[in-house]
Amino acid sequence: MVLDKLGGSLQDALKKLVGASRIDEKIVDEVVRDIQRALLQADVNVKLVMALSQKIKQRSLKEPPPGGMSPREHVIRIVYQELINILGKSANVRLAPQTIMMVGLQGSGKTTTTAKLARYFQRKGLKAAVVCADTFRPGAYDQLKTLCDRLGVFFYGEKDVKDAVAITQRGLAAIEKYDVKIVDTAGRHALEKDLIKEMEDIHQVAHPDHKLLVLDAAMGQLASEQAKAFNASIGITGVVITKLDGTAKGGGALSAVSETDSAIAFIGIGETPDDFERFEADRFISRLLGMGDIKSLIEKAEETLKGEELDMEAMLSGRFTLKDMYKQLEAVNRMGPLKQVMQMLPMGKLGLGTNISDDMYNVTQEKLNRYKYIMDSMTDKELEDPKHINSSRITRIARGSGTEYEEVRELLKYHKMMQKTMKGLKGGKFNVQKMMKKFGM
Repeated sequence: MVLDKLGGSLQDALKKLVGASRIDEKIVDEVVRDIQRALLQADVNVKLVMALSQKIKQRSLKEPPPGGMSPREHVIRIVYQELINILGKSANVRLAPQTIMMVGLQGSGKTTTTAKLARYFQRKGLKAAVVCADTFRPGAYDQLKTLCDRLGVFFYGEKDVKDAVAITQRGLAAIEKYDVKIVDTAGRHALEKDLIKEMEDIHQVAHPDHKLLVLDAAMGQLASEQAKAFNASIGITGVVITKLDGTAKGGGALSAVSETDSAIAFIGIGETPDDFERFEADRFISRLLGMGDIKSLIEKAEETLKGEELDMEAMLSGRFTLKDMYKQLEAVNRMGPLKQVMQMLPMGKLGLGTNISDDMYNVTQEKLNRYKYIMDSMTDKELEDPKHINSSRITRIARGSGTEYEEVRELLKYHKMMQKTMKGLKGGKFNVQKMMKKFGM
């Protein structure tokens, strides 16, 4: 999960608001202190944290709640808005024909990100092609070619040729018919003069619509210095932050970018080609605070579940059968890791739903197959209503499916837990849809 620790800490802070009998200066101070601690631990710049804290406190105590909004909802809305302001607006990378130049330091994940970006446009229905202009790092050609071949993305490169500018020129001519042309340039250990000169020469040849700087989230606040340096050289139009799923310092990279003239365009949230998404501050903060991201969930479902039905009404009612559960899990599993998908639903610690145990996230394809064997050994009556399944029936089902007694019990327990979780989405201490609408989400 993206910035799991930060999200959990922020949700814990706001949970105090949900549980408070009244909203006064004391509770606001307490919540603000918790938010400060959470952001500082995530390596967000101290000055930004202090300015944010002051703004939240000032607005919470002086600004009257809009009509129809309770003081509790009002403070949560202020926290939501001010966190969005820290991140700033997202870079405007449109779904249209364009040329993109990729730059960054060595080890930032630039080559992998180049392939992921091509895959992103490919998923959106555009024809993408990649030019390998990284002639400095040994293995860059082979790595990018392998990634592109695996994804079905057209690749242009000239192995063992050192003139990156000439490769860019010939490569762009070769991929002229493609909608999105992406040029991967060399990364270095630091901002050496030769890198700057080569970047500027490629920039003059490529005339890119976008220059995307790739930053490793683990850099924390050092990202600010790098963004400023690259921006001074070629004018960065957007930043891609990688490895956000594997560091506690991601808040530093996210907030550091807001101190420069550039904006975040995309974020990398995992290792697979599809663990890459367009950055939108409101959606990102919504997920971080446990309010979900229904828009992204719908987009992801449309991309990966074309022609298939996912009965969201049944999921939210909590009245679905074992058959329904299996069908839905199978569909959701194709959308990516379950934890990422569930993160897009409004739940978490804000009273917006039921907390999900780690057991719920561990449904791999292998487990789904074993669940199928178990369900194949059940009667229709048992599948429709698992309450009928007692100890002797569990023994019979385990024997018939070639599984263990405990595995059958695990399936039944999982179904019950999922049913309870889905019911929780309609519960909570205040109406999720109503609140999301008030927040302008």
